Amino acid sequence: MTEMKKYIFDESNGLWYELIGDYYIPILILPSEEQLPIGKWGRMRWEYIREHRPILFNDLILSGQLWTYLADLNEQAQRRLQSIIRQMQEAESVTEELKAADQMAWVGAMNSIRSWAEEIIL
Repeated sequence: MTEMKKYIFDESNGLWYELIGDYYIPILILPSEEQLPIGKWGRMRWEYIREHRPILFNDLILSGQLWTYLADLNEQAQRRLQSIIRQMQEAESVTEELKAADQMAWVGAMNSIRSWAEEIIL
């Protein structure tokens, strides 16, 4: 009985194959990508594309760009959120003077502004 090779390398496509049963199955290794923090907005986008855009999700995973894409999206959303909050603070006259004079009114106004800004980002 001759022993079959457990692994073979195909030079035409550059893939390694492993013998499983009677078949050689390609050994596919995804490119490693840096595990960047994806934050709230990145997690929300991950959930959305996983459920509603499976082709995009698979493309990003197979190209090794998913975490980079999500981290960039999270950073953009955070910058936009801060910008909207600043603009709304100016429009609503929520200033440091209000904070010093009436902290509860300032906290209520800031919570309201933050909620509005998050809805805009969504």
